Amino acid sequence: MTVNRVGHIDCPGGGQVWIDGSILYVGHMRPPAGTSIWDVSDPARPQCLATIELPQGMHSHKVRVADDIMIVNHERLGSVDGVPEGGLAIWDVANPRQPRLVTKWVTAGRGVHRYDFDGRHAYISPTVEGYVGNIVMILDLADPARPEEVGRWWLEGQWQAGGEAYPWSNYVPPRCHHPLRTGSRLNVSYWHHGFFILDISDMARPRLVSGRNTSPSFPHPTHTCLRMPMKLKGRDIMIVADEDVAKLYPAAPAFTWVYDISDEGNPIPVSTFQVEGVDANGEPQQPMTGCHQPSERLTGTTVVPFAWFAQGLRLVDFADPYRPHEVAHYLPEPPPGADRASSNDVTIDDRGLIYLVDRQRGVDILETTVF
Repeated sequence: MTVNRVGHIDCPGGGQVWIDGSILYVGHMRPPAGTSIWDVSDPARPQCLATIELPQGMHSHKVRVADDIMIVNHERLGSVDGVPEGGLAIWDVANPRQPRLVTKWVTAGRGVHRYDFDGRHAYISPTVEGYVGNIVMILDLADPARPEEVGRWWLEGQWQAGGEAYPWSNYVPPRCHHPLRTGSRLNVSYWHHGFFILDISDMARPRLVSGRNTSPSFPHPTHTCLRMPMKLKGRDIMIVADEDVAKLYPAAPAFTWVYDISDEGNPIPVSTFQVEGVDANGEPQQPMTGCHQPSERLTGTTVVPFAWFAQGLRLVDFADPYRPHEVAHYLPEPPPGADRASSNDVTIDDRGLIYLVDRQRGVDILETTVF
């Protein structure tokens, strides 16, 4: 099975790519580049339709689009003094050549990190006045000009203003990283506090189903919790990717976990996957050598595309969840001035084309025989 490059976009480094029809949206890592919009009808000749810039001191490195609405995060970097408020910018992209700002939802602190968006609700990870770290929040965008909070959830101890006792004086602060919705469940990564499955049948009152934390035994933060859309060997499976950064202590490169969640109240890890040869002896290596994250959009098959930082694109088959294996890969050339690739995100379109963004520079458009 092969992966070949059919096109390339020379653009500032990105944190996320998202495809809607034949339009590609890129959320960039560093200001002044905010978001760029590309026509990829002809993947060999991508055309830039629009760019959105940001002031220094913040980035909007994430982007999601549904039903002609684009939401991008505004997250402050470093000191927040003199930097515009963080939150979510909501755009009308019915005409992607002329994106129109509808409104900006503002929050206290640094702003919003990652999120999911289904066209009606946004499932976000904001900093909020009175809380330690990022929490889970659900916004209703039925009227995009007037986002309304539906519900929120946090770990007990985060609500400082509510008088909750803080139990992590000798550990890293809690931080919601990334909620992803599947049906009535919100699968939430919580960085060095593991992951949680929430029942959002009543969105106003998210209810904890279960959670697990592999830190500090494995010192990598939990990045993404991705439920497989089909049963595998008769089991319900969730892929839990650790990110190869911000380790609690020097350690070998991060990998991805495979959890059996057939009994949601008792998630059980049944296997792991690491790129062959990356961890030869368990010794620490430089950050961003190992895993980052899987594609949030799946192919309808058991193969999941991963952005694996310096290892590029990895296509991993979870048909046997007890023995996941790689079926193909693509290792990009390092961008100019870099000594290796740093693949940060990946997504796929209805044609089976893969879009792989490097956090340093550029997007590769790939075709594969795997799908």
